[in-house]
Amino acid sequence: MANLVYKRVSTDQQSTDRQNLVLDEAGIEDPIAFEEAAGTSSRLHPLQRPKFAELLVYARPGDTVHISEMFRLVRGTGHILDVLDVLHRDQVALRIHDGAFSAMDLTARHPRTGELLSTVKFMVQTLAAAGELQRDLQRELTYDGLRAAEAKGNKGGRRPAVAADRTDTVRTAYLEGRSIAALARDHGVSRGAVRTAVADLLPEYTAADPDALAAELPVVLDMPGKVADFLRASDLDDAEHATLDQGVTVRRGQGYTLRVTATPAIHRRLLGLCQPLNGTPGTPAVPAQRKARREYETRVNALATVPL
Repeated sequence: MANLVYKRVSTDQQSTDRQNLVLDEAGIEDPIAFEEAAGTSSRLHPLQRPKFAELLVYARPGDTVHISEMFRLVRGTGHILDVLDVLHRDQVALRIHDGAFSAMDLTARHPRTGELLSTVKFMVQTLAAAGELQRDLQRELTYDGLRAAEAKGNKGGRRPAVAADRTDTVRTAYLEGRSIAALARDHGVSRGAVRTAVADLLPEYTAADPDALAAELPVVLDMPGKVADFLRASDLDDAEHATLDQGVTVRRGQGYTLRVTATPAIHRRLLGLCQPLNGTPGTPAVPAQRKARREYETRVNALATVPL
């Protein structure tokens, strides 16, 4: 019976020191560690994270997964229940060593129905909802802070990922044949930032047509929360990031919907970016995420039949 230890930090400025301390104090025998690359976002579904997927492939019935605290592995209610279902299917136990979940047996099932015990499910949903409330309050405080800064004449928002004094260098290198991926690595920025810097040099670029821009009016679509969570953890350009940041959160039962206002072209780009939710070679789709993407796809495709 193996002891599998999972670790993750949300940004590359953080370390696993605290997690190591908690896990060391637990006295885990012969731990086998699986640590995500620094900066692996909690918004990315655990079943789609490389190291956790590797852990599940390695695990055998009777093994135990150890984590310092629940939120190193999952955040939202849906993510927790998805993970518990997979661990139950594979007959793998879960042990949390610190925080609100540390005294609970989260894998406890009804002996006859095999379903998650109602008391466990209630506690999981309640504590996960508290975590979501905390993040929502943080976003609201951030928004209020930005508004206060704007009132004082300070411009908020993200700084350009490619600094102004490096833009010419990036553009010249692109014209000389350097790829976008290579430029992103060279300058330590996202591919979307490089595309923005060389947008007018790309093969598909065409000058803006005022008549076309007037016809391409913004439309409002409801994006399932699971799709929004995936996209926020993806490599987006500035326009796509701004679109999600300006979305309005609408609660739907245990989850949420993001009400997004954007042109049809941006909606279609966002739809394309969440294609991995349908599953990729070696990484099976999470049913709830695949269903969420289909819902968004149906709404985006309906735009083609609506006169603009």
